[in-house]
Amino acid sequence: MFNQSLLKKAQNGSQKAFLQLVSAEKEKLYKIAFVYMKNESDALDVVQETITRAYIKLESVREEKYFGTWLTKILINTAIELLRKNSKVILLEDEFVGKEIERLHLEDKLDLIQAIEQLEEKYKTVILLRFYQDLAVKDIAEFLNCPEGTVKTNLHRGIQRLKRIYEGSEIHGQGY
Repeated sequence: MFNQSLLKKAQNGSQKAFLQLVSAEKEKLYKIAFVYMKNESDALDVVQETITRAYIKLESVREEKYFGTWLTKILINTAIELLRKNSKVILLEDEFVGKEIERLHLEDKLDLIQAIEQLEEKYKTVILLRFYQDLAVKDIAEFLNCPEGTVKTNLHRGIQRLKRIYEGSEIHGQGY
């Protein structure tokens, strides 16, 4: 039992092991939830609901190395479900964004956040998985249960739309 993985311990009922697994992912989860929900309160609700759902379905994870991806998938599904349920729009703040964005000036951050906010869900999801979770196209395809070609197309189109939005041709909702 000493060499047992955290996942196996958690699956055998160890709350401490489960908390250690979740703790390693909590910052990434919050950042992704915040991008989807656009406010701290709803993002925290999504993270909490994700952790609850994960605890209930913990037996479905086969390998510990996939725990983070599995948890992210639950989070994205939970966020989209809540957005559809509430169908509300809230302005996005610039506080919690990925490492790539942190190097930009404040004005650039705001423009990029506005650009990401304007993307359709399918483009936003693949961009978040690729650049926030650093997943390969193959892994994103498995994660979303779709062909790699679809992921590549959505990434390409999403990046192109981000460029157009970010460069000002579409900023403030002037259309695609």
